[in-house]
Amino acid sequence: MRVTSAGLSDLDTLSDLWVALARGQRTFGSHLAAEANRATIRDAMAYHLSVGGILVARDESPDDDVPARASDSNIVGFVMFDTESGAYEQDVTRGVVRNLFVVPDRRDSGIGSRLLDAAERELRTAGVETVALDVMATNDAARRFYRRHGYRPYRVELEKPIQNDTHSREDG
Repeated sequence: MRVTSAGLSDLDTLSDLWVALARGQRTFGSHLAAEANRATIRDAMAYHLSVGGILVARDESPDDDVPARASDSNIVGFVMFDTESGAYEQDVTRGVVRNLFVVPDRRDSGIGSRLLDAAERELRTAGVETVALDVMATNDAARRFYRRHGYRPYRVELEKPIQNDTHSREDG
């Protein structure tokens, strides 16, 4: 397995993997509609590809330890990241890990760690001083993973469902 920059030929595969990521996050309470956001994430990924903000983990070719071609569907994970920009001035330059995903049958094999480490190196090279990311509050495995990598809570987002005339909630 090797970590490399993603290429334009990877865009459809990356979009498929993001949809799988978003679908899986619904288990933890995410409100993202996975398939309905395919075009939006494809556009975002195309942008990140153009600025070098997506790295992929690729399986090596089984023959002679020769890396598989970039166009092969051998991506087993990806990380998408950038430098935060916004309207407010801050006293640090922050990087943001937007998405980190490893295909389920390859988890717990170090791929996520290698992707995160590589993204952090890229961000450090770009002058980033601190890195932020979001994780679902009930995704205990992801929270443990990020804690092992030195991430600590910085902000806490709270949410409360409400009832109104256009939206009702089933209790139960």
